[in-house]
Amino acid sequence: MYKLLSIVLPIVVAAQEDFISHYEYGEMLYHNPRGVSCAKCHGEDGKGKVIARYRDDKGEHALKGPDISDVDYVTLIEALNRSHSVMPRYYLTDEEIRTIYDFLKAKNKKAKRRE
Repeated sequence: MYKLLSIVLPIVVAAQEDFISHYEYGEMLYHNPRGVSCAKCHGEDGKGKVIARYRDDKGEHALKGPDISDVDYVTLIEALNRSHSVMPRYYLTDEEIRTIYDFLKAKNKKAKRRE
């Protein structure tokens, strides 16, 4: 019995460590950090997208989520840790922000290789 446990336990522990990759975790957080997806406003690749269009007496306007695909890590931390008029406050940990940052960098690196 103990011999079997000594064989199986390291396999189970190793499997748990590799259950989800750093990239997959970043992708998951980007798409659902605290109930509202970053992709809804910043697009699938972080390059920003139009959230809504509206018209007023000055003409047509578009509310657009900004491009975050190429921001540096410190800028991303600062943006996520302050209050915005439109963007919700997520209260992400430093590790979660780093994971989202790494995901965006890896995703855009893959896109550039395809070009």
